[in-house]
Amino acid sequence: MSNDPGRTTAEDQPTAGQEPAADAPSRRLPAPGAALLEVLGIAWLAAMLWSTRAAIGSAEAGSTAISLSAFALPGVISAALVAGAAVALAATNLLARRTADRATLRFLIAVGTGLLVGVATATAINLTYLDTATTNVIAGTAAAAAIIGGAVAAARTAPVVGAAVLSGLGVLLFVVAFSRARSPLFDLYGGDGGSQEALVSAANWVSRTESLLAGLLAGLLAFGYLRWARRHAARRDPDAADLRWPAYLLAGAGPGLLLLTAEVILRIGGRSLLDLASALSDADAVAQTSLGTSRIDNGIWVLFVGALVSLIAFGRTLTPPPTDNE
Repeated sequence: MSNDPGRTTAEDQPTAGQEPAADAPSRRLPAPGAALLEVLGIAWLAAMLWSTRAAIGSAEAGSTAISLSAFALPGVISAALVAGAAVALAATNLLARRTADRATLRFLIAVGTGLLVGVATATAINLTYLDTATTNVIAGTAAAAAIIGGAVAAARTAPVVGAAVLSGLGVLLFVVAFSRARSPLFDLYGGDGGSQEALVSAANWVSRTESLLAGLLAGLLAFGYLRWARRHAARRDPDAADLRWPAYLLAGAGPGLLLLTAEVILRIGGRSLLDLASALSDADAVAQTSLGTSRIDNGIWVLFVGALVSLIAFGRTLTPPPTDNE
């Protein structure tokens, strides 16, 4: 190569019929286990739809069904978000194996896949749920969540999306399992004291414990998945570069972002249902406000704790550079 910056040599020029390396489309780093995540995401969405249908169907028509629908809708939205992202991730993974990576095509495939999941979800709700005023709200918000989840899967770094999907599923499953421990913890934190102050304090501590444990789980799952993705990529290409710290930070924060995104979708698409539930009585209005605040607090805690845990776990894998004396 010439030392003159204003001149180029034949080595600097692309050969005839060959595009410059900077302009050539690259292959997207795949997310391992995307097919399994797809199955798990669909299974979780189906389970949430079934449990919501069973709860609403067992209630008497009217105020009870509306209240139960408002209570169950956040879980349906979160499940639809994860399912849309998981199915779209599997679709874009398949695309990456067959063709060179192109951002526009990847985005169209991801959003289209999310749309298919959303339409299928809305159709299942309308066909199996009772024909009530809340059915269309549940169907519409679930479809919107699936489309948004599909769009998320179009991100350039597929392993980060896969880590967020896996840790998101882990957090959602943990929240359901933790419900069995709420009552013993409530008593442990002094909730059986009888006073209103003791009840509120115990409830807050139970909520914080749940959020901290969920964030810890999110960070560990995200870190473990990204390390697995790194080993998987190294087997395919020993020279593949490792993901840097922002990827671990974003993956650990993924479940918290998922919960907060679900809350935004709920407050926009499900506003009419929340208003109906709040209008039933003063107690219902207070309950809906309290639940909304609790969901936001939980999402923020999971976001920051998950990101911090994943980043710390990644930092412990780093080795210091060798010194001149070694």
